[in-house]
Amino acid sequence: MPTGAEEELIHRFGRRYNLLVILGPTATGKTGLAVGLAGRLGGEILSADSRQVYRGMDLGTGKDLNEYIAEDVPYHLIDVFDPGEECSVFTYQRLFYRCFEQIIKRGKLPLMVGGTGLYLDAVIRGYHLPSVPENPELRKELEGQQMAALCRRLLSLCPQVHNTTDLRERKRLVRAIEIAEFTRAHCEDDQYHVPVFPLVLGVHCEREKLRHRIADRLEARLAAGMIDEVQALKKRGLSWERIDSFGLEYRYIGLYLRGQMNRGEMFATLNIRICQFAKRQMTWFRRMERYGVLIHWIKNTDVDETISLIARLTI
Repeated sequence: MPTGAEEELIHRFGRRYNLLVILGPTATGKTGLAVGLAGRLGGEILSADSRQVYRGMDLGTGKDLNEYIAEDVPYHLIDVFDPGEECSVFTYQRLFYRCFEQIIKRGKLPLMVGGTGLYLDAVIRGYHLPSVPENPELRKELEGQQMAALCRRLLSLCPQVHNTTDLRERKRLVRAIEIAEFTRAHCEDDQYHVPVFPLVLGVHCEREKLRHRIADRLEARLAAGMIDEVQALKKRGLSWERIDSFGLEYRYIGLYLRGQMNRGEMFATLNIRICQFAKRQMTWFRRMERYGVLIHWIKNTDVDETISLIARLTI
């Protein structure tokens, strides 16, 4: 329950902002900080993680649900889909807006926390993402074309592609062309947009310290049963291709389970890849800054210090 001073802070915050964002690379302690802030400021968490939306993927995605439960903090956009379903950035944005509006109506403070740059950017900068039906004729036309030709076509339609993954995966690339063609040919009346005025805090961790945190967390999650989690996904009928698509932990544990690397190789490779992923996340956040998103970087996750910073930023 917020104190009198915190109630005043929430009131001041609400005059300028309607969303508090906590972003940063993996393993920087974002979730713990967000939960602490939500508990003190009467907030509810909106996850911005492209994998935490899936059920049965807890350790590999770092849901840390025990932190929410221990502090009795409501959370949203976690465990929304079965792993055989798809969650596009369009779907995420719509779900976010719906939850966001409900939190506002309850008189609570929405806190967005996560490290998926595309999801964060789609909300903070308000991507226009129209609902686009499949176009069988266009898909047939694109079927025989090489990846290079498809890339050129997408870039001619949309020079500043939000998600560069679209340029590396054929299925995503075809879908991106489909969306771009539809958007060009149709009016945009169906756009669903909610005004968002965010205060964005970024958690920054010194590189060597972050490497140690990543290694320690990886060891802890493997000890807690992350390999069993991947095996359970396979037993549920998911293909290895689908499991691989969920990213690093699932891909390399999958290779280990298929006998393509031993446990030591799996750990060492995965540890390196997660560190590289954290670097790519920072690159995305810097890109957001270049596009005009103001991120206030903090070097620790102390709740009291962060509340003091928020107080200074809302004077």
